[in-house]
Amino acid sequence: MTDSIHIVCPDCEAVNRLAQARLADNPVCGKCAATLFSGRPLDVTSAQFNKHVARNDIPVLVDFWAEWCGPCKMMAPAYAQAASRLEPRVRLLKVDTERAQDLSSQFGIRSIPTLALFRGGREIARQPGAMDAGNIVAWVQSKLQA
Repeated sequence: MTDSIHIVCPDCEAVNRLAQARLADNPVCGKCAATLFSGRPLDVTSAQFNKHVARNDIPVLVDFWAEWCGPCKMMAPAYAQAASRLEPRVRLLKVDTERAQDLSSQFGIRSIPTLALFRGGREIARQPGAMDAGNIVAWVQSKLQA
């Protein structure tokens, strides 16, 4: 199975192997039977973040945000809309910088919201500031084609 990829289940965090051609077929987790793609961003802890970034074979887009941040709240619906357009090609995560201060420090998050795009466990692009759904999707697509 040379075209198989690994996808972390958003519910039980089991790592699933599936044929890349099946990504768009609404795949379910082999362990808990939850759908692997919901079309919504996942709110994650530091441990969940590390597993999703390290073990997903698809790119992972992360929104670093905080509850008190006005622009973060304004961008949240756009980020959710972008998730429905980018999945299953990209996994979207949300990291609350107040709850996951270790990640904020590790990645040098200086302003929020900040989007960071990961591929193969490494950050490949970063964009500070709020954006609408169309610009989020366009930015991600441009970085993945580069």
